[in-house]
Amino acid sequence: MLISSRHFDSTPSNRRRTPLLSATITLLALAASGTIFGCNGNPPAPSTVAAVPSTPAPSTPAPRQPVTTPPAVKKHLYSAEADPKADIAAALKQASLEHKRVILDFGGDWCGDCQVLDIYFHQSPNLELLDKNFLLVHVDIGRFDKNLDITEKYNVPLKKGVPALAVLDSNGKLLYSQQAAEFGDMRYMYSTSVTDFLNRWKA
Repeated sequence: MLISSRHFDSTPSNRRRTPLLSATITLLALAASGTIFGCNGNPPAPSTVAAVPSTPAPSTPAPRQPVTTPPAVKKHLYSAEADPKADIAAALKQASLEHKRVILDFGGDWCGDCQVLDIYFHQSPNLELLDKNFLLVHVDIGRFDKNLDITEKYNVPLKKGVPALAVLDSNGKLLYSQQAAEFGDMRYMYSTSVTDFLNRWKA
């Protein structure tokens, strides 16, 4: 029996449905303490501009408005219990039978831009392109400290941020790996950027 062509996850289904209450509490505590900096592993540098009395503060540009706001309730995409090496091997086996390619999606459930990427993956025409040409494997990166051997193998620089994508052919050959955080600001990008990516790398 073939595994679903849309997503590979070796986590037992009953464990996948377990509520992530403790993780949610941890993330809320981290957010409150200011230790979460979007989907980038590097926090922004502190400002070096000192306030000068009697000098008007310089005007600041208006904050960027996201094209798609990350959902308040995060979808469970990246399983901490999964075996990504086994998932990749299973995807490659099926890809060789179906003449498809494999997309590796590195990220974490806590990452808003990863959530937006998943939203775009499920919008038309991206969903049709994905189902017809690719198998998708989510790889959990924890807090930039998990499955680092896999990111290294596929030449994905996590320090640039997530989501980070890599594309393999059905033989496991690396065709593409994200180098410059191309999708790191997914919430500020349009779904057509995903359409262009899928069209470029489809089988």
